[in-house]
Amino acid sequence: MPQPPIPGRIPGEQLFFGRRKGRPLRVGMQALLDGRLPDLAVPADFAGDPRGWFARPADPARPAPAQPRAVWLEIGFGGGEHLAWQAAHNPDVGIIGGEPFLNGVASLLRHLQDQGLDNVRIVADDIRPLVAALPAGSLERIFVLHPDPWPKRRHHFRRIVQHASIARFHELLVPGGELRIATDDPAYLRWILARVTTHPGLRWTGRRMADWRIRPDDWPETRYEAKARKEGREPAYLKFVKV
Repeated sequence: MPQPPIPGRIPGEQLFFGRRKGRPLRVGMQALLDGRLPDLAVPADFAGDPRGWFARPADPARPAPAQPRAVWLEIGFGGGEHLAWQAAHNPDVGIIGGEPFLNGVASLLRHLQDQGLDNVRIVADDIRPLVAALPAGSLERIFVLHPDPWPKRRHHFRRIVQHASIARFHELLVPGGELRIATDDPAYLRWILARVTTHPGLRWTGRRMADWRIRPDDWPETRYEAKARKEGREPAYLKFVKV
């Protein structure tokens, strides 16, 4: 018997590389996917100003929230620790999170429920169709934290950071908006800098080693990052501003 579509999942045949699901979800986590994701899913047609997506309450028992002053986007939020932290510390901002790995989506939903957060909307799928559909100048901040480096040369085309994607991120950001990228892979770090710094509309804020080796106070550590440090890989924290 066919399964019903997952809320936040984008229909279509776009080629995707990566995992959709890991080990079976516990009953409680599956209940979060079934019960909470429909209320938090980004509209399937991506219609309208993205700030309007936050004007309906995720919890029907709560009053409708005011439109956020700005919208941020996190691409590949993993277990959701960083996204939930940003949502809790920036209640006047609406944050869109994209993550195709359903175990990670369930983890984020748990964080949102535990903290009572209502300013997050989710795409439980490949984020590229949304990135293509968003209006220019609709985002104040974009996060791409520890994306898969796809280290084999024949897989480099799968990397999220490409000249075309950087150009699109630039279009989506408001003037003065930020693109934040983190990686613990030295080869991917060189790849990222070679692509972002050649864009004339984005300025790297790093001037000394501490600017990109020391994690800023408003950049919380994730489980993946802690694991990388434990295994001897030091992350780089890159911040670029639209000029």
